[in-house]
Amino acid sequence: MEAVVDLAHGRRGPQRLQPRSVGCNPPRLLPMRHDPPSDPTRALRIAVVTCDGPAVVAASAADLRRDQLQLAGDGILLALAQETPGSGELATAAVLALETRGSTGDEELADQLAAALGVGPTPLLRPLPVDLEMLTMALEGDLLNSGGRIDLRTGEVIVGSDHDWYAEGDGDDEADLGDPDVWLHVRSEGSRDGYHDMVAFLGTIADAELVERLERALRGKGAFRRFTDRLADVPGELERFQRYADDRQRGRARAWMAVHGYRPTRPTRP
Repeated sequence: MEAVVDLAHGRRGPQRLQPRSVGCNPPRLLPMRHDPPSDPTRALRIAVVTCDGPAVVAASAADLRRDQLQLAGDGILLALAQETPGSGELATAAVLALETRGSTGDEELADQLAAALGVGPTPLLRPLPVDLEMLTMALEGDLLNSGGRIDLRTGEVIVGSDHDWYAEGDGDDEADLGDPDVWLHVRSEGSRDGYHDMVAFLGTIADAELVERLERALRGKGAFRRFTDRLADVPGELERFQRYADDRQRGRARAWMAVHGYRPTRPTRP
């Protein structure tokens, strides 16, 4: 999400990044990402953003990766809603993989998939079309520029503090900021979980020398930049870490929504 995060942190105040809406977007509206053209994650990501069920099935059937189960699960949900051939088998495999992995947010996604398959109860969570990547920006960005609120009427995530909102003003919505039926406020939790992602990623690396270099990189300020710089020296490792971290962030955002009584949804057609 680098390009999106840079855009968000390049200005103060409430931010409405329209190209990151939760609707089905044509590929030209996708934000620039770190995925190289050959990265198999890119095909799945584009399929999910454009709500292309057959493309989701094609990408996931070829490789249901352990490090992108959250993204794949959201894609499989829309493929199921579109009654895409092969989506049922994929959903069953994804439920098993999520239950086996057991990371934050995996239980919530597995329950949603099981309900969509008709083999589990419907989660007692209200559906809301929230972009989980945008919610991650509000939850895990820097403390000065993150936090925000979710518009419960539309699912739109707005990044920025209430103070900035009042300072800029936004018409009639100002009077509604305290209305819990209109807004769900998001408190920034800072970068602590992002640091834990780097530490956890060390356990997936077999090269003991690389692990030692990365452990040194994690000491002191500027750890994220040093960590990713070291990974960039090893072909494929930076991309693997970014998939790993993206998936964990998506799971945390999903779990946060569940705590507040909601589950993320997407439209099934443009």
